[in-house]
Amino acid sequence: MAALLQVQEVSKSFGGVQALDRVSVSLEPGEVLGLIGPNGAGKTTLFNVIYGLKPEDGRVVFKEEEITGLKPHQICKRGIARTFQLTRPFLDLSVEDNVASAVLFGRNHKKVATLGDARIEALDILARVKLDRRGETPAGDLLFPERRRLELARALATGPELLLLDEVMAGLTVGEAQEMVEILGRLRRELALTLLVIEHVMKVVMAICDRIVVLNHGSKLAEGAPGEVVSHKAVIEAYLGAERA
Repeated sequence: MAALLQVQEVSKSFGGVQALDRVSVSLEPGEVLGLIGPNGAGKTTLFNVIYGLKPEDGRVVFKEEEITGLKPHQICKRGIARTFQLTRPFLDLSVEDNVASAVLFGRNHKKVATLGDARIEALDILARVKLDRRGETPAGDLLFPERRRLELARALATGPELLLLDEVMAGLTVGEAQEMVEILGRLRRELALTLLVIEHVMKVVMAICDRIVVLNHGSKLAEGAPGEVVSHKAVIEAYLGAERA
């Protein structure tokens, strides 16, 4: 089976700072891959390259088509969606219409004839992320964990095969994070999603990921099963320092 996504020898720098240095990553269909590393390791830059930021070297291939440097809306139409660390919904629109607008924009938009049809699909998506009771609420009135779930719902509404999650657990309590883990597990099963996940909460990484890639100073430090990676000496040094490792 061909890989769903291949990031091949990608390099990217900003003002002389090497954010990514010949990084390669691949995902198989249905896999959950965790992307971890200290702050400044290059994780979000890698997401940005997958989603249209043009690298100096290397390429990005999705479903055997090169998508390097395409516009974000073109990448979305091909079946990749992403969330962001900072949630920015349309604050004055209802939760339902925030998601309906994403349905109308997404790659299945030709199957949605009217705004009413989009709202019906939006309600189904909101139920999947446990926001169906908040559909008529202005997005600006949501609590912080609800905004996290709305960000996820808007990404799902575009109809992705591959979902990039950038610290979707950030700022959540232990109980809220556990609820998000359960939601992601159910979405993966029911929608056959492939997930690439940036996450700092190691309990979450261990719970949901099939495989982990560790970045440090823009380079790939380690890759493998979660249990192997978290006990890797170089990984422990990167997180805790050589003395504690």
